[in-house]
Amino acid sequence: MTRTMAQEQEPQGHDREPGGPPTLDLAGARATLRLNRPRQHNRLEPGDLIILRRLLDAVDAAPGVRVLVLAATGRSFSAGYHLGAVASAAGATGAAGAAGIEDSAAGQNAFEGLCQRMEAVRVPTICALQGSVYGGATDLALACDFRLGVTGMQMFMPAARLGLHYYPSGLSRYVTRLGLGAAKRLFLTGQTIGAEEMLRIGFLDELLAPAELEPRVEALALLLAAQAPLAVAGMKRALNEIARAALDLPATRAAIAATLASADIREGIQAMAEGRPPSFTGR
Repeated sequence: MTRTMAQEQEPQGHDREPGGPPTLDLAGARATLRLNRPRQHNRLEPGDLIILRRLLDAVDAAPGVRVLVLAATGRSFSAGYHLGAVASAAGATGAAGAAGIEDSAAGQNAFEGLCQRMEAVRVPTICALQGSVYGGATDLALACDFRLGVTGMQMFMPAARLGLHYYPSGLSRYVTRLGLGAAKRLFLTGQTIGAEEMLRIGFLDELLAPAELEPRVEALALLLAAQAPLAVAGMKRALNEIARAALDLPATRAAIAATLASADIREGIQAMAEGRPPSFTGR
């Protein structure tokens, strides 16, 4: 059965744009988090950041979920965070200008927190990029474990064009995922790159024809969901910590011990001996 968590969580008191807030569908072991503002190229509004964090918390709290897919509606994946306050603050003076700059900084901090939260989700995450991705949404995609894209898509990071210094964890994610040279090129030149180059530098794990995207996402989701949950969660956390040069060794040792004492490792060994697929319970 599929159930949706969506519009009732949208903060009130502001005009809603065409489309709607992000939604979460839970279907068996797969959760799908979807951006739903296609007319604005799935630009993320301040209220959307709150909803997205709540929905990620819901994924972590659902023991049956073993994989999360981040997807979007429309031609573009996402234009990133709405930074309209930056432009107004830049042209303002006095207290009003300072307030605008503070609002912009708060917005960037909130977006950084969302990307960090995405990276920390308990289960493996797949970003299904059905269209082009821009600005902060590129970091949200990089915070996912796997990124599958389609031919004809593009990406660019406009921070230098806007006069905006990007937040530290986003810079770090670009360097650790793509390498220093690619990070400098994308951040410092503001160049737009195409799908083939996105694949070459490692932004995309796979490049597919549009009609092939959802079947491939589903196949990868099924593969990830079939693995042992305790081992996957522990190794995902440790790998991300290693990428940040911040491995929590005692926690990693504890996670190893937990898997060695689990029913899942006994099931995995027995299934291999019997030549059958394992059936893991996460215990």
